[in-house]
Amino acid sequence: MPGPDPHDDTSRDYEQFEKEQLAQDRDATDVDTADVDDRTAQNLVSDLVDADIVTLVAEDQVLVHEPSGTTFDSAIQLAVFHRGWTAGRDADGEGE
Repeated sequence: MPGPDPHDDTSRDYEQFEKEQLAQDRDATDVDTADVDDRTAQNLVSDLVDADIVTLVAEDQVLVHEPSGTTFDSAIQLAVFHRGWTAGRDADGEGE
């Protein structure tokens, strides 16, 4: 019995598709958070509070990221999380 027809072989197409998907995944996960200093974080958190995306809970001294329900006790942690969260949503097409 002869092997599969080499003209019908789509394995290279699948490999190329997988490479493209992996590249997109890497792009989504390679969000640059190294440049988030205290001033940048405070500005972002202030903007997010104004946009009703973050709620300050003064009595618990925490920040609540409303869309995800995640709580933070640091503006820098929240800023890094929000950047990653936004990048992930954009990569999934949900940010449109």
